[in-house]
Amino acid sequence: MSDTKASLRESVGRYGVWSVQLRADDPSGAAERAEAAAELEQLGYGALWLGGNTSAAHAAPLIAATSRLVVGTSIQSIWEHEVAETAASFAELEVAHPGRFVLGLGVSHGPRVKEYSRPYSTMVDYLDGLDRAGMRSGHRVLAALGPKMLDLSRDRAAGAIPYLVTPEHTAQARERLGAAPLLAPEFKVVLDSDPARARATARAYLGRYLALPNYTKNFLNLGFTDADVADGGSDRLIDAVFAWGDDDTVRTRIDAFLDAGADHVALQVVEDDMSRAPREGWRRLASLLT
Repeated sequence: MSDTKASLRESVGRYGVWSVQLRADDPSGAAERAEAAAELEQLGYGALWLGGNTSAAHAAPLIAATSRLVVGTSIQSIWEHEVAETAASFAELEVAHPGRFVLGLGVSHGPRVKEYSRPYSTMVDYLDGLDRAGMRSGHRVLAALGPKMLDLSRDRAAGAIPYLVTPEHTAQARERLGAAPLLAPEFKVVLDSDPARARATARAYLGRYLALPNYTKNFLNLGFTDADVADGGSDRLIDAVFAWGDDDTVRTRIDAFLDAGADHVALQVVEDDMSRAPREGWRRLASLLT
């Protein structure tokens, strides 16, 4: 294992938080977001992954508000940020806070990108540009689902940060990546033990992703059916990509990713109201993970 990859694995630890709320652009909420990041560090999380199309600019104030928390983009779209800008922003953060920022890159989705074509080749070109700009591969990870992008995560990055996957996908990804690269899947958690209520919360959130072919194709490759990915997702799909239930059940579901080969799990707490940071949920998760 390279020293850089080993260092990244140690820095992020076993558990992190995936949050779209803490990447907000509204300056009026900056102090609250910084306070929330500081609490995540105090709770023992090793990393904060900023969801949505995000960048170093979103990570910088949260890194400054903490002392050891690693902050990563999950993801920065390669279609919306120039290579030179990305390399310069990374270099600036690396000088100020060495090892605290991880650049998570992704190809996004056809329905969300106006001129979406040749995503794999475009990613290769983007990584070539970062190399020419002097950015080392050990500080970037890729949002990889399929085999070709996983291979790229292994050969041209420090590892992979798959989104919306199962332990079965994690086992396949680990076999593809080998032992050294970081494997840090995202996993959604609904902290509710009532089956009907928990699944309703999960289904309402999952629906937006089932309109994106990258995810539905991956589900079909994992053995789910067209019926599973219709109408907001079947119970079978919901129960595979969300943890819900009592604390022991949630902990067991999270640990299934580690048992399958993940080094780190980025936990996203899903609630009915996703406009606010689920800080109480993060606290409860931290207590059951210790």
